[in-house]
Amino acid sequence: MPFAAVLALAAGLGLAAPHAAAQTFRSEAVTLEAEILADGLAHPWGLAFLPDGAALVTERPGRLRLFRDGLLSEPVAGVPPVAATGQGGLLDVAVAGDFARSGTVFLAYAEPGDGGAGTAVARARLVQEDGRPRLDDVRVIYSMPRKTGSGRHFGSRLVVAPDGTLFVTIGDRGEQDRAQDARDAAGSVLRIATDGSVPADNPFRDRADALPELWSIGHRNPQGALWDPVTDALWTVEHGARGGDEVNRPAPGGNYGWPVVSYGRHYSGARIGVGSQAPGYRPPLYHWDPSIAPSDAVVYDGAMFPEWRGDLLVGALKYQLVSRLKRDASGAIIGEERLLEGAFGRIRDIDVAPDGSVWLLSDKPDGEIVRLTRAG
Repeated sequence: MPFAAVLALAAGLGLAAPHAAAQTFRSEAVTLEAEILADGLAHPWGLAFLPDGAALVTERPGRLRLFRDGLLSEPVAGVPPVAATGQGGLLDVAVAGDFARSGTVFLAYAEPGDGGAGTAVARARLVQEDGRPRLDDVRVIYSMPRKTGSGRHFGSRLVVAPDGTLFVTIGDRGEQDRAQDARDAAGSVLRIATDGSVPADNPFRDRADALPELWSIGHRNPQGALWDPVTDALWTVEHGARGGDEVNRPAPGGNYGWPVVSYGRHYSGARIGVGSQAPGYRPPLYHWDPSIAPSDAVVYDGAMFPEWRGDLLVGALKYQLVSRLKRDASGAIIGEERLLEGAFGRIRDIDVAPDGSVWLLSDKPDGEIVRLTRAG
């Protein structure tokens, strides 16, 4: 079936609920208009745009929805089993670069298995059957080897790089020392091919004491990740403990210090490791103290807000805001503006739509898709 048929969904697949009138918010350089496009989503976690501007949205309990023309579909069939416990469940979604031809999508999720759960990545093809979307040819292309009963720190952002490889972030699973063990996937960024194989130029591939899929280690819980066109590199955003949330640019083979170094402290107030810096560990490009509990991040490259072009937009859970990290022409972070504080609750996901608008997901039992446009 031609993939174009996937996007021709009947109106009966969902209902456009009435929403409150748009709100306006002042920023430093522009007035924003915020509109709720959809609600009733159970802890929405990830969003990915399709080529025509429709979007796939995940719900943490294990549902995937298609949002198109103001309508939310019924749950998409074919999602693999997820461990919806603690911070786990169905998490991120990404679209392959050749999606218009192949219909390929990727899902990151907490996978149940022996010993508990662990982060996994599945590849599937989005198709239409009897007027309804479903996933076909679902294959698990990565499964975290060591699963545990912890419900914390799954990480789980996906980034499709320009070379076609797939970056996957994984948290330390609440067991901090695992982040310094290169034989363990916890607390790392992975790089795999889209079939799950290991690229020949991965930095740990030829080491006997490391997993070949590793790209970098020493991460606590990276829940934001993006490919930055300004620096032509992967950037991540990760949770600290009490303070010490970080923005990093993971270099191949780099060690980002957790839990040996951190700008934060344990929740008890105790010092973490040896302090904020030490030889052999790469410092963050930016950190927050106190913690904002950052979630997803995106570099703004749209046309609607030229004042923000090249800046990083970061969602925050604790402070319930969007942090705009201002950057210079080289990509260096030079300042911060905080937007929408408390307006929509915990911001879990942030994306730039094809038209340049900014879309947010609010993380709550009755979660929303919020669209930011230029007022007037």
